[in-house]
Amino acid sequence: MRQRIIAVDNDSIAEELGIKPGFFLLRINGEDVDDVIDYEQLTAETHVTLELETKSGKIVTAEVDKEEYEPLGIYFESGLMSKVRSCKNKCVFCFIDQMPKGGRDTLHFKDDDWRLSLIMGNYVSLTNVDDKEFDRILRRRVSPLYVSIHATDGAVRTRMMANPSAARIMERLTALKEHGLCFHGQIVVCPGLNDGDVLKKSLNDLYALRPATKTLALVPVGITKFREGLYPLRLLTKQEASDIIDYTESFNAAVEARGEEGFVYASDEMYMIAGRELPSYESYGEFLQIENGVGLMRQFEHGFNEALKEIQPLKRNVKLIGATGMSARNFLQKLFDKLKPYGIELTLHSIENNFFGHTITVSGLVTATDIAKQLSGSKADALLIPDDMLRERDSVFLDGRDTDWLAAEMGMPLWPMCAADGEEFLYSLFDRLNEEK
Repeated sequence: MRQRIIAVDNDSIAEELGIKPGFFLLRINGEDVDDVIDYEQLTAETHVTLELETKSGKIVTAEVDKEEYEPLGIYFESGLMSKVRSCKNKCVFCFIDQMPKGGRDTLHFKDDDWRLSLIMGNYVSLTNVDDKEFDRILRRRVSPLYVSIHATDGAVRTRMMANPSAARIMERLTALKEHGLCFHGQIVVCPGLNDGDVLKKSLNDLYALRPATKTLALVPVGITKFREGLYPLRLLTKQEASDIIDYTESFNAAVEARGEEGFVYASDEMYMIAGRELPSYESYGEFLQIENGVGLMRQFEHGFNEALKEIQPLKRNVKLIGATGMSARNFLQKLFDKLKPYGIELTLHSIENNFFGHTITVSGLVTATDIAKQLSGSKADALLIPDDMLRERDSVFLDGRDTDWLAAEMGMPLWPMCAADGEEFLYSLFDRLNEEK
């Protein structure tokens, strides 16, 4: 595949070789370059031969001896050097299928790209990977991958994902193990489909693949009010969530009794559904499943408490309000009550999700419209929201409203705060309040 070069770093290897924007990269060390995975691995070598096409169409060769992993200083039209691969599944639990019509196109795009799994930790199904592409995964030593498994039983997984390729999951995961590669797994638990004995089989099958299986997260299915015409799913009951936690914790205890690291973790949301106390901070190890909401609340609490030891009280009293989802409110309010001796009264309000439906209780899916309606008339020095309510590196909520709109509706300053790190949350809060004096 021809890869168009758009920029070259000054004083780089590429500049020394005479490579210019507008050239095309054709091959490296005699191999085609399909994407950034090929490029990064092939250019990591100490001797690199580049085949290029100049702006005039002339084919030239450039060779260089360099340090291992030393970059060439070349930039291409896209970070992946190819299009993002979309999902070919029709999962019965797919959250994107439960989004309201309209809105941003990015909210309706289903990516399922194993390269983004390696680079960014995105979870992928591997159902859109043919044998040739899977061989490339093995040959390029892609590890770790983050795999949406849902069930190791091929028939169950096929039913859940409506894709016959889904049945090959154990074949693919076993091949990763045989090639010395590893993966993290995810199971979205759907009652009546992949819970009970199916879930127990999945845990045992995946544990048998250790050390290739690094960790496994169990996440409860999420259901919005926009499910017309979709598979008839229901939420986990309190007892079902509690039973899953019991099995998960006993499974992990047996693993750790053998001197191994923790294996399977239920998400924080599973504990909220069950009405159970979260495990200790120490039980989450390196927090390798944090993107699935596994240990997120304990990690936030730990950072918050550690930072509070270093914080000096304000020289004045302030009154703040905060907005969050229904599930996290009580846990967080107990933390924020610790701020009263420091001059801060922070009252957290749980926002009922009218936009997606009352079954959605996480903060990241709360909209500006629901906040404005439910907190109308509130008086405070500022309104705090977790930054996961907003589009990444932007100020827009899922309903299309932005932070300026909500601040105007509320008649007070709006402060997006770090949702993932309690230490960063606390330091940034006190920095802002000290600036406001």
